[in-house]
Amino acid sequence: MRPGFRSADRSPASVRFAVRLTPRAAADRVDGVSDDGVLQVRVTAPAVDGAANAALVRLLADELDVARTSVQMVAGATGRRKLIVVDGVSPEEAEARWPGVKV
Repeated sequence: MRPGFRSADRSPASVRFAVRLTPRAAADRVDGVSDDGVLQVRVTAPAVDGAANAALVRLLADELDVARTSVQMVAGATGRRKLIVVDGVSPEEAEARWPGVKV
């Protein structure tokens, strides 16, 4: 297993969803959910040395009101599309926060 990644196994109080990340945006924000259920996110950080990924983790932790350590990127570290697992958040809570997100 690669450092910084964990198993995609989910505990009862966790949620897994896909994110499409756009780096070097004007502001850090969640743009909504695409037609295929992927969360659309923009961050100001560049995609250099993991800066955009770190900004994504911070933004999602803030949006879901969980610790940054609860947000794990399990796939997609080098691409725009990421697979995220968040511990301490149920699928229902994620769907309530972002209607249409595929969990």
